[in-house]
Amino acid sequence: MDVQAWTFVIVGLSFALYIGIAIWSRAGSTSEFYVAGGGVHPLANGMATAADWMSAASFLSMAGLISFLGYDGSVYLMGWTGGYVLLALLLAPYLRKFGKFTVPDFVGDRYYSSFARLVAVVCAIFISFTYVAGQMRGVGVVFSRFLEVEITTGVFVGMGLVFFYAVLGGMKGITYTQVAQYCVLIFAFMMPAIFIAIQLTGNPVPQIGFGGDLAGSIGTQIAGGEQVSLLDKLDQLNTELGFAAYTDGSRPWFDVFCITAALMVGTAGLPHVIVRFYTVPRVRDARLSAGWALLFIAILYTTAPAIGAFGRVNLLDAVRDAYYSEDAAEGVENAKVIPDWFKTWETTGLLAWVDKNNDGQIQYLGKDGKAAPPFVGSPAFVEGTGPSGQRLLSNALTTDNDNELFVDRDIMVLANPEIANLPNWVIALVAAGGLAAALSTAAGLLLVVSTAVSHDLLKKTLMPSITEKQELLAARIAAAVAVVGAGYLGINPPDYVAATVAFAFGLAASSFFPAIILGVFVKRANREGVVTGMICGITFTAGYIIYFKFMGGSSDQWFMGISPEGIGTIGMLINFVVAFFVSNITKEPPQEVQDLVERIRIPQGAGEAHEIDA
Repeated sequence: MDVQAWTFVIVGLSFALYIGIAIWSRAGSTSEFYVAGGGVHPLANGMATAADWMSAASFLSMAGLISFLGYDGSVYLMGWTGGYVLLALLLAPYLRKFGKFTVPDFVGDRYYSSFARLVAVVCAIFISFTYVAGQMRGVGVVFSRFLEVEITTGVFVGMGLVFFYAVLGGMKGITYTQVAQYCVLIFAFMMPAIFIAIQLTGNPVPQIGFGGDLAGSIGTQIAGGEQVSLLDKLDQLNTELGFAAYTDGSRPWFDVFCITAALMVGTAGLPHVIVRFYTVPRVRDARLSAGWALLFIAILYTTAPAIGAFGRVNLLDAVRDAYYSEDAAEGVENAKVIPDWFKTWETTGLLAWVDKNNDGQIQYLGKDGKAAPPFVGSPAFVEGTGPSGQRLLSNALTTDNDNELFVDRDIMVLANPEIANLPNWVIALVAAGGLAAALSTAAGLLLVVSTAVSHDLLKKTLMPSITEKQELLAARIAAAVAVVGAGYLGINPPDYVAATVAFAFGLAASSFFPAIILGVFVKRANREGVVTGMICGITFTAGYIIYFKFMGGSSDQWFMGISPEGIGTIGMLINFVVAFFVSNITKEPPQEVQDLVERIRIPQGAGEAHEIDA
């Protein structure tokens, strides 16, 4: 069977499984809709948390960023991995012991204020919509290639699927669906990695092959028969083409620090991950869930750098100085002809070639040690073909050098099996894995939006007298509206998947993380201080991102050289400083709130979780 047929079979079977699970585990009460009834086994919750956490940014975009940015791309790897350790050790058990449904619930009760709850609701919705934009774009990227439809159509299909099992099943349906999605995505991520590791290094373990020598026929072709390590060869290829060495960094150290810190503390403040620890029966189970999730996450995160490096080697070998058509290569001794996968991806609009010197050959060149091709804009194709058979562009891509190749970083994981000429069923399996990663996180995020509206805004603030049935209906309506908003952002995303997701982490770092840390560990933190800190932190961070991403701000204007991806660290510091200052000049919290803080942070009190939950 061809790739498309395999894709229909594998993706169709996986979606049938997800929908079947959603129907089997559909929620019948608000408790099941919000926290799956609090009865999920730690192992299953750990697997569901890993699927919820490993979004399209982890599955599709992170390895692509590492492939193009090399060492600089490691900030995403370090930040997201370290952030989960921080969450598991510092916050998860305490929040579970507090025993509330949502993060706004925690903020509202801990800071004894409906206004604090309202601010937290707004922050949760803002963060979740920013995050879900990346997931919907990931869905569109997958469908645009493997189902041969436009990205917009792919997003609409994904919206329908998420709507079905998120709105029907709630947290209970999403949890067990995500267990299946984790199995699909991790198998889909590891299978091509193992194949390509054997091809390039002769070692079936990608993590070991990543640091090993090139071997086998493909390695011999790339290295010219020499015994050379994969990373050394990548450094050599990059520098020969005018880019920075793959293992060197070009970002300022302070920006690297700020991005890593923002991703770490943003992880610990993400509402759709935190709510996972309310779905288990006991505080001890929250710790176990975090441990299992960290193990399941590590499998993918330790493999991503290898996939990025493998993809870079194969891409450079396949397209560097290759001729686009066989006609153009005639008469040239030992000429390379561009493979079929290049033209297939070209039709998606996510890969393009601008033949600047009209020689029919693809030159992939850098300048001044730039780590990645500095294209401005994205290609927009029109009907017709160029002189060498390439798709015509409605707008010429501009660069400050002679580079002729545009590759969207989000396609590298999906294109990698095709570039390596793996079997069609492996290529289709990666499509199913990418969809599982994107849809699992999108469902969790949409549930956060729906619970923030129905539980925190309506039930706890505006309409406390509504019945459980009315509250459940409101949650489903809110989820449906959120799906539409998420679809729009998926069609019109602000950046690459990983970069878009990084903005959400910055917003979480500058709003929720200080509020949660102070709420658990500082009895003196009060509503005036924390609410003011949250407003200042998220306003500064959002304003900075909007100015530089949507209003034409240039990198020369960055505050202390900090990129929009890392500005959440400064927003977090502003939040902490404002919250401390205002808390200490205003009235201290009521005694019962201070007693609550004492109870939730005493380890030996973990056994009292059932009493507190009640």
